[in-house]
Amino acid sequence: MLQISNNKRFLIDEGGRPFFYLGDTAWELFHRLGPSDVEFYLTTRSQQGFNVVQAVALAEHEFDKPNYNGDYPLEDNDPERPGEAYFQNVDFVVSRINAFGMVAGLLPTWGDKWNKKWGTGPELFTPGNAYSFGKFLGARYRHADVIWILGGDRAVETKDQRAILDAMARGLGEGDLGSHLISFHPQGGRSSRDDLDDAPWLNFHMWQTGHGRGVNTASCIARDYNCVPPAPVMDAEPCYEDHPAGFDVSNGYISDYDVRRAVYGGIFAGGFGVTYGCHSVWQFTGAQFAPINNPVRLWQDALHLPAASQMQHLRRLVESRPMLTRIPDDSLLVSAPSRDGLQGHACRDQDCRYAMVYLPVGGDVTVDLQQFAATRMRISWYSPRTGTSQNVRHVAGSRVHSFIAPGYGPDWVLCIDDDAAGFPMPGQPVPGDFIQTA
Repeated sequence: MLQISNNKRFLIDEGGRPFFYLGDTAWELFHRLGPSDVEFYLTTRSQQGFNVVQAVALAEHEFDKPNYNGDYPLEDNDPERPGEAYFQNVDFVVSRINAFGMVAGLLPTWGDKWNKKWGTGPELFTPGNAYSFGKFLGARYRHADVIWILGGDRAVETKDQRAILDAMARGLGEGDLGSHLISFHPQGGRSSRDDLDDAPWLNFHMWQTGHGRGVNTASCIARDYNCVPPAPVMDAEPCYEDHPAGFDVSNGYISDYDVRRAVYGGIFAGGFGVTYGCHSVWQFTGAQFAPINNPVRLWQDALHLPAASQMQHLRRLVESRPMLTRIPDDSLLVSAPSRDGLQGHACRDQDCRYAMVYLPVGGDVTVDLQQFAATRMRISWYSPRTGTSQNVRHVAGSRVHSFIAPGYGPDWVLCIDDDAAGFPMPGQPVPGDFIQTA
């Protein structure tokens, strides 16, 4: 069961080991896929290094239609009368997610069921039935590896809506005896801090930085990272690969580079993890379903788009260094190349044993290492596209140094390590566990 680290910045497991949240967006998983497709999806994502799958019990789209087996989630749309056959399928999918060594990021409902605002709804919840539905889910999945995610792309705009969420969270906690973490998936361009900063049940914060090209995800994460009191924060919905940029096909579609720039910026600004998304996969595009927002391929083919495979390189990079002492620090950058508003971002170990700089456009970078007292620093370049390192050299600590990224890319990570720390090359398996008490 996952917990919050002592420094309130990261997630850890029961043994104190850091947990890097690498999620995939599979909103319609419970509603649209049968067992063989579930197995194919989970096999692929597990092989690609994902360890969280985010899916919704009461789905957003075609809620008035049954799942693959003809079952409806609620009897007469009553949250106090869950459909047993439907939830037996949810049981199966959650158990398979866990069997693959992944955590289910389980949304009890999409946001249109408590704040329609747009979409199809219907609004179903009151504080009373929200509590009952939450308690039902909490008890049913008490022993599963889940993280509860309330919300679902809506803002909290009224006292009644807040009362519904508070009641559902209370029901979840009573049902699972408080054994699982709870967060909130916000509306686009917002953070859970904007809606629920004072909610006592909220364990960590989520952003939805959204689907525009060139959004400054680092500034979003940094804003929440610097709030008091501290709490873990992550980008739970940056731009989806293969999504029309800004919801407009005339802008083209989000590329793997757009995704990498967004997720690396958020992680290096202090995010404890990130959720990847693919436009065809979250909706499981197929002939039997109405396409949503102009997807361009079937979900089975979209599983293998470039960024989906490249996310494991980010996870391996972060996990190859002590995680619980990682802090953002753009002050390391004396100068760095930028283009079209795309800037580099830096993070480091709080004890200056390592630093990493993400450069979205490569080029020359000057780094201030005066606070790094090591006599010998190992310098290497890590490719976020291939997960390989190159151009290893050594420099002295306590100085300002300039480096030039390899001439192809476009993006690179500059990795700076205290040679005496004995870290493996970036992205390589760590010898032993980095169990810390940060």
